[in-house]
Amino acid sequence: MAGKQVRLFLVDGKVGGLTTAEIMTWTGQLLKGARKDLARIRERREAQKTGVYILLGEDEETGKTKAYVGQSDNVAKRLSTHDQNKDFWSEVVVITSKDSNLTSAHVRWLESKLIGMAKAIGRVPLENGNEPTGGADLPEADASDMEEFVRQLEILLPVLGVDVLRGRATRPAAGAPSAAQTAPAGPDGPVPVVESEPEPEVEVSPVFHLVQMPGAQAQVIDGEFTVLAGSEVAAEMPDRSGYKASSAKQYKVRQSQHCDLVADGSIAVGPDGTARLTRDVVFGSPSAAGAVIAGRVSMNGRINWLTEDNVTYAFWESGSTS
Repeated sequence: MAGKQVRLFLVDGKVGGLTTAEIMTWTGQLLKGARKDLARIRERREAQKTGVYILLGEDEETGKTKAYVGQSDNVAKRLSTHDQNKDFWSEVVVITSKDSNLTSAHVRWLESKLIGMAKAIGRVPLENGNEPTGGADLPEADASDMEEFVRQLEILLPVLGVDVLRGRATRPAAGAPSAAQTAPAGPDGPVPVVESEPEPEVEVSPVFHLVQMPGAQAQVIDGEFTVLAGSEVAAEMPDRSGYKASSAKQYKVRQSQHCDLVADGSIAVGPDGTARLTRDVVFGSPSAAGAVIAGRVSMNGRINWLTEDNVTYAFWESGSTS
């Protein structure tokens, strides 16, 4: 994949303040800021245009990030409304165009596209509703331009720490509606349905399986160790005693991770008692992944995740980075 020149500008001269982001030769522009700076965000030209926005905040029940995707002919005015009627958000990313060529039709298309992709990836839960929507259409040339616009967002949003589009879409079971088909209605009425492309442009590794749990598969996707949907996983991690203090603490961490995955539906137990992942799940390391998947206190994932040719993750990594 060719390199990209990304330009970040810290408006306040410090991390945590208003930040603008753009890619050279791309017409899009992003503005990220905290809710406490909403008055300043509304005054900026980027926010006074037709565009899409992503509200970000913490889910009080899980402590994890959740998001809301919306669009408006004047993003600044819409954000003022959300300041009054949506409590959860603490940050916002405004997505507009430097040349002001994004129309209402473009941003409605883009809103639906981003909602569909975010739901299919399943990495960040959405606050948007689940009502089915009608369809819409863009001229062929415009649709092609907007697909390219989305590809640039897939690169730029993670640079700003926004992982809504990061990862790979989890394919629904046969006969199930796609995430795009179940995209919700927006504040201005039905959001047009836009199908995501079948394969996002992400870097992937060979598939690894876990020695202790052969039904578990993982890949490095877009630089992150990801256990794949459909992988077998320990059905539970019950309380255990007899560990030394350090091991007991580590087991509690893994147990908590496992419980969170069960609670949010990422782990589902079938009638036969076998548990499987319902979506791709990102872990901080192959060892963390192995411990949670196998229900253990710890594991050296670098030697226990193997390719179909029995190459260890550690050996593969050394070859891919040398």
